Amino acid sequence: MGLSIHSDEHFMKEALKQAKLAYEQGEIPVGAVVVANKQIIAKAYNQTEVLNDPTAHAEMLAITSACNYLGTKYLNECTLYVTLEPCGMCGGALYWSQLGKLVYAASDEKRGFSTLNKKIIHPKTKISHGLMADEAGALVTQFFQRLRES
Repeated sequence: MGLSIHSDEHFMKEALKQAKLAYEQGEIPVGAVVVANKQIIAKAYNQTEVLNDPTAHAEMLAITSACNYLGTKYLNECTLYVTLEPCGMCGGALYWSQLGKLVYAASDEKRGFSTLNKKIIHPKTKISHGLMADEAGALVTQFFQRLRES
């Protein structure tokens, strides 16, 4: 049986593709996709360096793009797939967008929202984590290892 194009695995693989684009551009390799009605409506990756913008996290860019696509500030019917646990800033944005579901791969034990306050995420948002965590985590580890060596 093949991988369904509507599965969590499929969408997380798409987020990983975005993370790899970030990696190639010297950005911390985090990628995100927003899904509505079983289709991707927004894709993004970290662009803090290229845009000289500390808020240009993959999640923030994906939220903005999805809201523009839908013509609303609410994403309660959407799922965000992201390769790394959102930080507090991104968690706050997810709260205000009333995201329906959050699926993240690797945990961020230093800056993830859950290290600050799990209530940062909207109480109605369903949360799932750990899907493809090894692959996403390895990409982040490799990025920082390469950075230290240069």
